[in-house]
Amino acid sequence: MPTALPPLSPAELARYSRHILLGEIGVVGQRKLAGARVLVIGAGGLGSPAALYLAAAGVGTLGIADFDRVADHNLQRQLLHDTAAIGETKVASAARRLRATNPFIQIVEHSDGVTVDNALGLFADYDVIIDGTDNFPARYLNNDAAFFAQRPIVYGSVFKFEGQVSVFDSTRGGPCYRCLFPSPPSAGSVPGCGEAGVLGALCGVIGSLQALETIKLITGIGTPLSGRLLTYNALAQVFQTLTLARDSDCPLCGSAPTITQLTTEACSARCTPPPPTTSMPTEDYPLEISVTAAKQLLDQSPCGVLLIDVREPYEVEIASVRGAELIPMGQIPANTPSLPRDEHLLIMCHHGGRSLRVTQYLRAQGYTAVTNIAGGIDAWAEQVDPTLRRY
Repeated sequence: MPTALPPLSPAELARYSRHILLGEIGVVGQRKLAGARVLVIGAGGLGSPAALYLAAAGVGTLGIADFDRVADHNLQRQLLHDTAAIGETKVASAARRLRATNPFIQIVEHSDGVTVDNALGLFADYDVIIDGTDNFPARYLNNDAAFFAQRPIVYGSVFKFEGQVSVFDSTRGGPCYRCLFPSPPSAGSVPGCGEAGVLGALCGVIGSLQALETIKLITGIGTPLSGRLLTYNALAQVFQTLTLARDSDCPLCGSAPTITQLTTEACSARCTPPPPTTSMPTEDYPLEISVTAAKQLLDQSPCGVLLIDVREPYEVEIASVRGAELIPMGQIPANTPSLPRDEHLLIMCHHGGRSLRVTQYLRAQGYTAVTNIAGGIDAWAEQVDPTLRRY
């Protein structure tokens, strides 16, 4: 933290008076907040409440890192953005909202997001990092970069109705994310919120807890969640705290680390599947092809290829590919005996996760002419038919 704390103007003293009344914070604590620099990675479901509360709390400099643009399906949970912001970069939308929330703070926009190339320099410019990302390669990248930059990182994640929060702070001898999950899961084994869904208000709970942990780190009050994992079940309304110890065998922070520098391979191993076939496949029935290759197959062999959509009926109402046969994933086992074995089955879902699992299931049942469409209808809307609504 900066050694010379900035003064507070009379207007700021009035704005933050409810904080200052707290003996644990007071004027000195509020000046610590004013002098702090926090980087929020991801202006989405978790980054929205975290950034809003930190802006309101008077954190002097907030960096927002995100390469994405606002889409209508974000608005169910990403409260930094509104309908008018659809199509705008998330950092621009977030910056406008945060500046309107508190004109006394500085907002720094990082529209390239966090990459292997910029992470260490970016993290070195901030005191605390908040990880609001929603995918495993990004979480490993952020964790590893925070470790090498010697910065505490406030981790949060959500899945359906459950969430987690922790603080990974190697500067205080605490564990890191790899102590909890040593390596990324295999590609497609864990669905994201685009496949599994997430309760919008849950993001508010977890993101607010991340903001709270950040305030504790900056002001020095309370006991941060370093060495502890807080879990939350929204359906049961139950919090649990698990103890986390630093793993001596951790590949990053253990006694004999195997990860000694920031690399793309270390952060994405097993998370990124081989690239799908993008042209007509040379093998008869590859496991996975791109949407452009699938479109080519359907156009050239309409009678020998069957497109099966394994999404739910409500999803088909949003967007669908003409000619696709709807069989929701949960109904595949019951419908398997009626599927033709003399046609090439192309399996499609929203992003490619459910369809990959269905493809693998059908292959295990003896179907060889079955192929997953990588990226699903979302990629189809982006690369084949832009008139389709994305969600």
